Amino acid sequence: MASTIAHPRFKMRRRTIVADIVQLAGALAFAVLLPYQIGYGTYDGTPPPQNLENVIVGCSLAILTAHYFFRRLVFFPGTRASSYILPVFTAAYGAVLTIFFFFRLDYSTKLFLSSFVLCLGWYYAGHILALRKRSRRLAIIPTATARKLVDLPGVEWTILQDQPQRLDFDGLVADFRADLSQGWERFIAEQAIGGVPVYHIKQIEESLTGMVDIEHLSENNFGSLIPGRAYIQIKQVIEFGLAIIVGVALLPALALVAVAIKLDSKGPILFRQARIGYGGRIFTVFKFRSMVVPTAAAADERDHAMTRDDDSRVTRVGRILRRSRIDELPQLLNILLGDMSLIGPRPEALVLSSWYEREIPFYRYRHIVRPGISGWAQVNQGHVTGVNDVHAKLKYDFYYIKYFSPWLDILIVLRTMKTIFTGFGVR
Repeated sequence: MASTIAHPRFKMRRRTIVADIVQLAGALAFAVLLPYQIGYGTYDGTPPPQNLENVIVGCSLAILTAHYFFRRLVFFPGTRASSYILPVFTAAYGAVLTIFFFFRLDYSTKLFLSSFVLCLGWYYAGHILALRKRSRRLAIIPTATARKLVDLPGVEWTILQDQPQRLDFDGLVADFRADLSQGWERFIAEQAIGGVPVYHIKQIEESLTGMVDIEHLSENNFGSLIPGRAYIQIKQVIEFGLAIIVGVALLPALALVAVAIKLDSKGPILFRQARIGYGGRIFTVFKFRSMVVPTAAAADERDHAMTRDDDSRVTRVGRILRRSRIDELPQLLNILLGDMSLIGPRPEALVLSSWYEREIPFYRYRHIVRPGISGWAQVNQGHVTGVNDVHAKLKYDFYYIKYFSPWLDILIVLRTMKTIFTGFGVR
């Protein structure tokens, strides 16, 4: 059956590549060549000024870089393309502007700004046109496992009752592990040969939910979930450098936060707690204290390790720190010590982790990567403590491990910035 679905997937990939080329070529023409031609295309045969050549090369580089990052960010589920057009292209043009500044390269401000504005307009227009297209319509081969897909949003689902001669849908979804009749297997093969995209149920679930199912070990293919060791090492080096730069830059602000905590309530400035980290090792996490100091009798209780909604133990300053995520900044020290990353599954308190391991299968597998200050589960789900919610959180963690890449890390950084302003998931 694998060979029968290769052809339509190739066709879909080819259409995607063509669409990318058209979008990119249009951006270069509309945001670089057009403003240059309008403003500077009437020179009388003399070579254009050097500053125009610089800005044409710079703007082209910015568009190429931003397009490359943008297309990889919008691959992940729940990603609204419109939310990342502005930050991605602003960062790319800003990086080029920084290069101009540090290398003292002359450039045309008018052409640079007009290119930036026109580029944003081109990609926003493309997004609006894409929204006008009808939503994706998928047909489902009727099996017990596949029927649950109809509850997932973003797709018009139709459960097939028979085997129609013509399938007027954007794709066909089937559970390849199910015991299908010969008639349905023949139907799937015919549709694939005819160019209809055929998807496995797990592929669709992951793409729509951002989760990896963890119910059956034999079906999880954990070997495929092992992240790239090379990127783990590269990521650690990059984040070590970023932690030093950010820590030094924020040192005055961190000192002011420390003073505010000390004046607001009695107790230490930093909160320390034993947590489970990379490889299942125990380490001490550092945070700005945002709650009143617990009594000695309650300090080690499991219930005390949980933060409830509107928890009365949170101090006045602590509520501000939690909403803005400033309380997490001391974990830059954990990054320097090699215990944590900027992005990764959140480390749990030792007492909670031991409880979850007893209640949830495969929980320890999340320790295959370093825990992070922010993560895929945090930007999708927020703070949780109950076992049922933690089970869903674990599916997000496994999705992060399976699709472990710089693109997913960048997306999480952008979403984390959004949660800082919205206060999503704060307790």
